Formats: sequence, structure tokens, C-alpha cells
Amino acid sequence: MNSSILDNAVQAYISDNQHADVHQIAMAKSPFIGITGAELANQIAAKKKCIKKLPSWYHTAGIYYPPLLSVEQCSSEITAAYKAKLASGNTLIDITGGYGVDSYYFSKTNNSVIHCEINDELSAIACHNAPLLGQKNTRFIAGDGIKILSESPETYDTIFVDPARRSSSGKVFMLKDCTPNVVENLDLLLSKSKRILIKTAPLLDLSAGLKELSHVAEIHIVSVRNECKELIWVVEKAYAGKPKIISTTLNAQEKQFSLTKDEEELVAAERVSLADPKPGQYLYEPDAALLKSGAFNLIAERYQLQKLDYQTQLYVSDAINNSFPGRIFKIDQVLSAGDLKKEKNLISSVIVRNYPAQAALLVKKFQITPHDMFFMIFTQSQMLGKIVLKATIIQHY
Repeated sequence: MNSSILDNAVQAYISDNQHADVHQIAMAKSPFIGITGAELANQIAAKKKCIKKLPSWYHTAGIYYPPLLSVEQCSSEITAAYKAKLASGNTLIDITGGYGVDSYYFSKTNNSVIHCEINDELSAIACHNAPLLGQKNTRFIAGDGIKILSESPETYDTIFVDPARRSSSGKVFMLKDCTPNVVENLDLLLSKSKRILIKTAPLLDLSAGLKELSHVAEIHIVSVRNECKELIWVVEKAYAGKPKIISTTLNAQEKQFSLTKDEEELVAAERVSLADPKPGQYLYEPDAALLKSGAFNLIAERYQLQKLDYQTQLYVSDAINNSFPGRIFKIDQVLSAGDLKKEKNLISSVIVRNYPAQAALLVKKFQITPHDMFFMIFTQSQMLGKIVLKATIIQHY
């Protein structure tokens, strides 16, 4: 951490050059003694990355930014605030503290927070930023969180861990391939707390994670604007039942859909009503978090919808239900690909679901101009086969 970067003149330079070419700044001679052009470029690029992701950091004077990769990998404020609601009790230790975004939000819901970070510089940066953000109840320790836990006699109401993958090689993402290895250290974690929150990337398969972990009470699938951001595994020492899977969409309005694996398995595919889409009906497209849960049949039963096809995760209804976590369209026309060839001056955004072609190729083939409100959904139904639905969006994510 280069404290010279905190000089008022340097801070003003960083703010004034938010729209400058950071590559040129990195290669040019720095106008400040003791600070390289590369350091200036990183501060500018990292701060700019925080405009939407970390607005509290961006709008606070004197914030020191870490390497750009740390900003890209840390939680956003909206997902960190959600995780903070899952912590229980008054004391929490974050054993993989990183840039400190999660710890900052945990400090709002817990009386005492400990931020552990194995990278000395990142620990110092998080410690510097904390008082600027009004974070006063957090202690920062530079060191290996697992080692700190094992050597301390203290216990905590909640432990938070965000393990990082050790390697990007291999097709299967396993928790045992991450650092720290929560599978190997689960007994230690449970000896220090009754509640463990484990954040993982959304590509971790739910069934695979459940095979590696015990005492999983809940799995939270968190998405923002139809993009799965993270999975939160809630492990409770005394829990021995079936885990609850909770899909949460964090948009203008927070929406949730919860289930157990047993509930989805009880809704056999044959029990789900199929229907061909008709003009005037509403078409429901589930959010990515909902699809990640695997609740393909339960979605139809809970919201009283009909599926287009057993393998098409799109649903229709004569009525609109705005509590549905996903997009809703009103169907204007139902066409075949042959019908579409006769259409001219097509203006729509294109969605492809269970259809043997890519959206970009269809846009080029039919010369479709994009539009924010009008959509063409290329899909299949059980009776009609391959179809194209021209629709108007009623509800966004």
C-alpha cells in the first residue's frame, strides 16, 4: 500500500482522470514522485469499476483501491447486504476478508466483526478504508483465517468464508479444490461456530456441493438482473434435515422462491399441464436463479402456469402474476419459421429457448433490428413444434 497515493493532489488527479485512457497513464511518466504510472492507472480503473458495483466506496473521499482483480472478484454492495441478513448473533469472523465489502455489511448487522486476510497489503487497504466508510466495530488481522481460527480459543456466532478456486483447470468445480478447503476444515469451523456461511461461484453444482458438505440448512441462489452472482451455503451445526433451496432475485424488488429437493421431485412432469401459446396470453420466463434451483415443474404448480413443452422452461397463463421472479411478456403472435420468412422490417430483441439455432444467427438470417419492448422468442411447444412468439414485455427482471 503506497500511502503517497492518499495525498490530496494525487486523489484529485485520480478523480479528474476517470475518463482518461488508463493504458496511456500506465505507460507514461508519473507526474508524482514515489508513485508509478501503473499505480495511478490501477487506482483510476479500480475506482471507475466501483461506480455501480460499490457506490459507497466510489463516493467516499480518500478511498484506497486494491489491484483491479480484487475489485472484480469482490461482492457487490447489493449482494453483500443480502448476505448480512443471513448472519446470526452478535459476533462474526470473516476468514477470507479480501477488500472488505462483505465485512462492511456484516458490521451493520453484528456488534463485532473480525476481518482476516492472508494478503498483507489487502488487509491494510481494507483497514484504511473502514473508518472512512463509518465502520468502527471491525478488527483487521493480516493472516491465514483458518490458522487464526485454529489457534484462537474464541468462538463466534457466525463464520463467513469465501473460498477461491486454486486452479481454473478441470471441467468440474469442487469445493475441495478451493482455498481454504472448507470440506477438509468443516469440523474446525463447526467447533468455532454454530452457523457457517460459505460463498461460492454460481457454477458449483448444487448436488455436488451437498455431497461434499454436511449440515447444510439452506442454499441461497442470488441473482441480479438475470445473472446468478453467487451461492450462499448456510451450514448449521445442529441441522440434520433436508436443505431449503432459496432463489433470490435482487432487482428493483426482491423476490424469493424456496423449495426442497423433495418438493420438486413430488411434482412429476406428467402432473404439469402443457399448453400451446396463444395471442393474448402471458408468457413467463424464469430468472436464472430460479432455473438454477431446478424447480422446473414446481414453478408451474406454484404460479398456476402451463408449460410449452417438458423440455422448454417457458410458461403461459391467461392471467398475469407480478410476483413471479422473472420476465413476463404478452404474446402478440404465434408464428412458424416459414411465416417469419414472409415478414419484413422486423424489429425485436431475440430470445432462444430450446430451439436449434443461436440468437445472433437468427438476427442475421431474418434481418431483425433490436428493440427494448418488442421480442421474438424462438422456442418449441409440445404440439406445434418449432415456433416463434412475437411478444411485448410487460415485466422486466
